[in-house]
Amino acid sequence: MVSAVNGYTASKEDLLKRLRRAEGQVRGIARMVEEDKYCIDILTQVSAATKALESVALSLLADHLSHCVAEASAEGGAVAEEKIREANEAIARMVRS
Repeated sequence: MVSAVNGYTASKEDLLKRLRRAEGQVRGIARMVEEDKYCIDILTQVSAATKALESVALSLLADHLSHCVAEASAEGGAVAEEKIREANEAIARMVRS
């Protein structure tokens, strides 16, 4: 049976810190728009926030692969197939975005 513990549990505090930082960046971007800042400066900040979220996503994906998918693969069968399908779909969504 696959563990009920999420793969990111060990890095949860780091993930939350990074998400709070990205949240602050997005609030800063909204402030820049409210203050009619220069378009390129806003785009630069959007790019930084996007990269911060991509970093969180890659960390979650790595944890998912090394924990959830690895455990399911050890179990084999339909559980393994489902976890691999989920991981493939998540990767496809990340690549398309």
